[in-house]
Amino acid sequence: MATPFFDSTLVNHHSPSVSPFASKFIFNYRNKNYPPILHAGSSFFTGKPLRVVEIGAGTPRLGSRRRRRMGVRASLGGLLGGIFKGNDTGESTRQQYAGTVTAINGLESEMAGLTDAELREKTFALKERASQGESLDSLLPEAFAVVREASKRVLGLHPFDVQLIGGMVLHKGEIAEMRTGEGKTLVAVLPAYLNALSGKGVHVVTVNDYLARRDCEWVGQVPRFLGLKVGLIQQNMTSEQRRENYLCDITYVTNSELGFDYLRDNLATSVEELVLRDFNYCIIDEVDSILIDEARTPLIISGTAEKPSDQYYKAAKIAAAFERDIHYTVDEKQKTVLLTEQGYEDAEEILDVKDLYDPREQWASFVLNAIKAKELFLRDVNYIIRGKEVLIVDEFTGRVMQGRRWSDGLHQAVEAKEGLPIQNETITLASISYQNFFLQFPKLCGMTGTAATESTEFESIYKLKVAIVPTNKPMIRKDESDVVFRATNGKWQAVVVEISRMNKTGRPVLVGTTSVEQSDSLSEQLQEAGISHEVLNAKPENVEREAEIVAQSGRLGAVTIATNMAGRGTDIILGGNAEFMARLKLREMLMPRVVKPAEGVFVSVKKPPPMKTWKVNEKLFPCKLSSKNSKLAEEAVELAVKTWGKKSLSELEAEERLSYSCEKGPAEDEVIAKLRSAFLEIVKEYKVYTEEERKQVVAAGGLHVVGTERHESRRIDNQLRGRTGRQGDPGSSRFFLSLEDNIFRIFGGDRIQGLMRAFRVEDLPIESKMLTKALDEAQRKVENYFFDIRKQLFEYDEVLNSQRDRVYTERRRALMSDNLQSLIIEYAELTMDDILEANIGSDAPKESWDLEKLIAKLQQYCYLLNDLTPDVLRSQCSSYEELQDYLRLRGREAYLQKRDFVEKQAEGLMKEAERFLILSNIDRLWKEHLQALKFVQQAVGLRGYAQRDPLIEYKLEGYNLFLDMMAQIRRNVIYSIYQFQPVMVKKDQEKSDKVVTNGSSSQRPERVGAVESSSSAASPQASA
Repeated sequence: MATPFFDSTLVNHHSPSVSPFASKFIFNYRNKNYPPILHAGSSFFTGKPLRVVEIGAGTPRLGSRRRRRMGVRASLGGLLGGIFKGNDTGESTRQQYAGTVTAINGLESEMAGLTDAELREKTFALKERASQGESLDSLLPEAFAVVREASKRVLGLHPFDVQLIGGMVLHKGEIAEMRTGEGKTLVAVLPAYLNALSGKGVHVVTVNDYLARRDCEWVGQVPRFLGLKVGLIQQNMTSEQRRENYLCDITYVTNSELGFDYLRDNLATSVEELVLRDFNYCIIDEVDSILIDEARTPLIISGTAEKPSDQYYKAAKIAAAFERDIHYTVDEKQKTVLLTEQGYEDAEEILDVKDLYDPREQWASFVLNAIKAKELFLRDVNYIIRGKEVLIVDEFTGRVMQGRRWSDGLHQAVEAKEGLPIQNETITLASISYQNFFLQFPKLCGMTGTAATESTEFESIYKLKVAIVPTNKPMIRKDESDVVFRATNGKWQAVVVEISRMNKTGRPVLVGTTSVEQSDSLSEQLQEAGISHEVLNAKPENVEREAEIVAQSGRLGAVTIATNMAGRGTDIILGGNAEFMARLKLREMLMPRVVKPAEGVFVSVKKPPPMKTWKVNEKLFPCKLSSKNSKLAEEAVELAVKTWGKKSLSELEAEERLSYSCEKGPAEDEVIAKLRSAFLEIVKEYKVYTEEERKQVVAAGGLHVVGTERHESRRIDNQLRGRTGRQGDPGSSRFFLSLEDNIFRIFGGDRIQGLMRAFRVEDLPIESKMLTKALDEAQRKVENYFFDIRKQLFEYDEVLNSQRDRVYTERRRALMSDNLQSLIIEYAELTMDDILEANIGSDAPKESWDLEKLIAKLQQYCYLLNDLTPDVLRSQCSSYEELQDYLRLRGREAYLQKRDFVEKQAEGLMKEAERFLILSNIDRLWKEHLQALKFVQQAVGLRGYAQRDPLIEYKLEGYNLFLDMMAQIRRNVIYSIYQFQPVMVKKDQEKSDKVVTNGSSSQRPERVGAVESSSSAASPQASA
């Protein structure tokens, strides 16, 4: 019997400033039967009769030959061959590490014979050997054997040989591709423990706070059991908490928290504000998500900048009135819009201005952003509205990106379009790309289920090799051929029919959609068809239930619609996850009793949401809890409330204790032991039902995954497929496509357009070798297009990165140094050189020296040089070099004279003033430099038309701007020090002494998120 059809995921682009335009679909539910496939191979192009095959039919209705199976190799365009590592099942990796695996296995009986204390003592012995100079490679077999034994005792899990191999790949500094369900989380503990023995720290990076906390609380028990300190970074932690956790041997943290802590450290105004230690070794979970999907999203810390909001509203009204292709054109591939001649004229007439590009009002940027907001940024696709806020939806995970905003006025344009209050625009204070941030680690590695398709990019940009780790059990998932329709209507009808047919057999179904809008529309169709289902997307009511929705996705007859499910961190277990459901039951009983009021509530400055209840839908649980286990759980909860206090814990603290309670192994704490005992009994009760249900699901064929669009990368398609067929389970996947899908409509080219014109029937699937090749070619075009964008971002950021390193090094030098005297003297001497060069010049003969002009400029910088006269300079200097040396000497003497004067006022005051002046000038001028570079990058793009390389132009101009900035920093600092007049304020007037510079603000600038006040007096120009 022919198997039905199915396809992929999403078409997005993950910069906060750009998102793809998505068409709104109209759905037709009437056709509930399977439509036939229109087989349009050579027959269509030669005019021979078409062969039509009924889906599910055993024999063709027309034609004498069976239809050819397209198969996954055709639909993925040779993913499993060519330059990619698809044919590699990991056997080469297995052979490479076989000897070490044998050595680790040989130590297993020795480790099993040790007591807990003796096993823990192994850590200190290994640390001592590492400190004596023994390499980590030589310690690896014993360290891995220790972790494996500890894992058995603490978690009840025995790492497989393939997990040991994964750990060795990570230790080597490579990317381990491991299939979904192969235990990547546990694998990371092996190299993390080994590399933590050096005492230099290990960062384990995940994509969100939930996964960081889950991994720290769960597998983090293993290194804790072995005597290492394990830290966790969460969004709302204080600086002190962050510093303490970063100092741990192993720290679990999200990519964004780690990146922002790095930027905040480089905005710190005192050593006490620093939280990070030196980088050493980093393990990135879901490495492709962070280093590739997020590569187009730079990390930015910004302050507010005033912008007139009424301009946004006026521009939004103009955009709403304008018509596409009459007033403006849209390039969906480049994510740009252009005004037509009529658009220019009409906009200028409406606004009553002579020039849209008049720099005094800059209406052009407002109007163009308003049109972008209208055409390219769609509600429930690229963003959702919560309260009176526009929240960006992560197009790779489907989650809300809390706290992120599109830049360059785009977010304000979307707010104006929706009629919401407009927040101020921002100005960049500090930024870095993930690419350059993670390249700062001396040793970097990562793991993911899908990396082979991007192996070229990993190697070219990050110098990371990809190793395929073999699966523990053979994968038997069946990836069916794609089914393609001319129009979206036919595709969505077929998706509903596919879900209905699978649902009747009892097979669980996971449907991947690319937007909130699509998931809601499909949900309406399923409701009309009478199919019970769950929806997981970025809407708040669904996000709250994410864990329970995922936990039941593998149950008999379950249907789950998920927006971009590909990157989720939780496995779908066939028959249901008994342990997770037991945890939810205990959580439901415990959390309302111990969590403080107002904890666990989503905080919004606009509108407070209802109180969190932790109540779980009873249908989730496989059975009603027995009275015996209910009583056991209630007694454990009562003991917890009595011991910990009623409603006394923060949600984070309560979650940590609950997680620890829901693990295996002995517990010394009485409350934890009681809760753990109740948890394990509930698991046993639930497993009776889930194991039976698992057998039924396996017999029915396992989880069936339905994709509804191809993504910009085959890797993301494979992630969705990877949700099924874990650990040798049966399963299948199929993608349903339409020629109107964004990826094909925008990138398909003439071939796809020709097929769309050729086929008139919307609800008949098309199968064709030529079509498959065209679709694969379109997807490869998208991959190459976005790879080029990421590569270009990297090349441009490389320019900024070298400058950033220099600035941050100078800043850290000023921040950490106990004595800044040598640095200030260096500034003084270089400033004297600048003034001399600007006013006389090294090539000028002595007879032409304008000494009066030179002295006027020197005395403008430093009033302590008032004794300088032309006669003094002539008598002291007979050459330019002697004049230079003399002025350097006078610059040093003036500084030391000022320093002695200030120190007499208050000991240590000069050092504090010097540090403040250096830091504030660096921060202010670096902020201005970032803005200038942004304008340069925009300007150099046009120089390509003049046959000049924009990147080279950017490097040259950027370098000149950088030299100017560094010179201006030292001039401003030395000028402010020369002019410095301390004023001591009495303590009865002020709680602390203020340092006031001549003509400058005494206020320290806001650290992050606010407009900086002027922090030092601006120096005069070096030239006259």
